[in-house]
Amino acid sequence: MRVHLVDGTFELYRAHFSQRPFPRDQMNIKATSGLVLSMLGLLHDADEAVTHLAIAFDNPIVSFRNDLFDGYKSDEGVPPELRDQFDLAEEAMRALGIVVWSMDRFEADDALATAATRFAPAVDQVRILTPDKDLGQVVKGTHVVQIDRMRRRLFDEDAVRAARGVAPSSIPDLLGLVGDTSDGIPGLAGFGAKSAATLLARWGTIERIPDDAAAWDVKLTGAPRLAAVLKAEREAALLYKKLATLVVDVPLREALDDLRHKGVPRDGFEEMRGRLRLGDVATQRIRFRT
Repeated sequence: MRVHLVDGTFELYRAHFSQRPFPRDQMNIKATSGLVLSMLGLLHDADEAVTHLAIAFDNPIVSFRNDLFDGYKSDEGVPPELRDQFDLAEEAMRALGIVVWSMDRFEADDALATAATRFAPAVDQVRILTPDKDLGQVVKGTHVVQIDRMRRRLFDEDAVRAARGVAPSSIPDLLGLVGDTSDGIPGLAGFGAKSAATLLARWGTIERIPDDAAAWDVKLTGAPRLAAVLKAEREAALLYKKLATLVVDVPLREALDDLRHKGVPRDGFEEMRGRLRLGDVATQRIRFRT
């Protein structure tokens, strides 16, 4: 048995900014209608064989991390027509019979990390549906994996190492050094993915990297300069690492069996289909609740 955990915020943004033609006067439902179609596709994907499913959203896009760092991502800059769909998107997912985690003080990624950690011992595989590199930190072997649906790529532990140059446990350290523009994490000046990965592949964490470049027994161009930056800004790097570290004890109410998808509620779906002007969306393929 698998459990599928979906990054709803990413899916919603992807639908909003897609090139799918859409009437200008209906842009206030484009993201949600695209999300519905995407989730229907997932529910009827024979290869994924979905039985247990939940989706998490940032609503609003603020969390405890904004209290730690002023530059952390927020609702600022989100197109109004997209921001106005956050509640509608969650309502639409419930209309499909999907468990929804609406995050406020925590983030959607925290909910996904918590669920992956909690449910992994009870299932054959946890599949986290997002390309967000943050979630790489909870990948374990081939048991907890990430799925990038757009590029049709699966990231198990070996794939994370190959793509990032570090073990999953070092992903927060990597982001602490390199930064993450999508989350507003600046990183340290001069540190790129290769230099940071080289150091973390050797020492594992920011805390263990020596201050003195003379103690760096790895080949790295510009080592003295990078060591000086790290020594001067280690406290900032550790804050950035904390921002990138996902919470794995979010108080989610649902047990694993609550995530069992029992089919799409017919009445709720028909009402939502009308609101989203989806027309005759392949209803013959939908498995409705009996």
